[in-house]
Amino acid sequence: MYFGCHLSAGKGSTAMVNTALSIGANTFAFFTRNPRGSKAKQEDSQDAAKAVHLLEEHNFGKLVAHGAYTMNLCTADPEARAFAADVLEDDLRRMTALPGNFYNFHPGSHVGQGLEAGIDYIAQALKQALRHSYPVTVLLETMAGKGSEIGGRFEEIRMILDAVGSEHVGVCLDTCHVYDGGYDIVGDLDGVLAEFDRVIGLNRLKALHVNDSKNPFASHKDRHACLGEGSLGLETFRAIVNHPVLRDKPMILETPNELPGYQKEIALLRQMQS
Repeated sequence: MYFGCHLSAGKGSTAMVNTALSIGANTFAFFTRNPRGSKAKQEDSQDAAKAVHLLEEHNFGKLVAHGAYTMNLCTADPEARAFAADVLEDDLRRMTALPGNFYNFHPGSHVGQGLEAGIDYIAQALKQALRHSYPVTVLLETMAGKGSEIGGRFEEIRMILDAVGSEHVGVCLDTCHVYDGGYDIVGDLDGVLAEFDRVIGLNRLKALHVNDSKNPFASHKDRHACLGEGSLGLETFRAIVNHPVLRDKPMILETPNELPGYQKEIALLRQMQS
């Protein structure tokens, strides 16, 4: 199985792989640029090539890069929307240095324009970026459904997938988000996965963000907690890591931790495997 966490990309791709190895991870996530802004690190093709060799040598699973939180493809501001679309396209181009991996992002918030308008903007940007056929699969992240956020219901994800019409778009399921969004993975994990399959299709499920939640069920809040310290509880994660539908997916921790905490949680998840 493939377990990892978010790592800093500041020292380069090879450093991230070595850090992942040092904490027992065999996948990881990283932000393609400043997560709270737009600035991107200068590209280093030699470093990326070394990282690719290390990933292959140590049998890593697919990586799950993450777009900036500020990239709202369906904002009401036309200039900001166009800028976000340019960022998406540039991020997918940058992912060619680490080919064959995933690029995950938050679909965005329609900020009062309405769901259909928001989905149309997201689909337009995705189709524009995907026209280059870069060697990356784009993942839409399931959200908690706070405010005008798109992606809090499986049906909304399905609408985006249908509007884009590409095999190169999948889904990253965030355990905190779906529970906060009203999908009871604590009491009925099989039922939630069956609903996901009915609405979206399990063939589209490519990766997971593995997080506990600081909030109660269906709170629509989105506040992550360390494993076993929130409303999901450790037994939920035991069920997730052993579920036949999920166990082959890269599982990325986004819990409020530093590296030693991630190392302990990765070891915990491995211990849960049966």
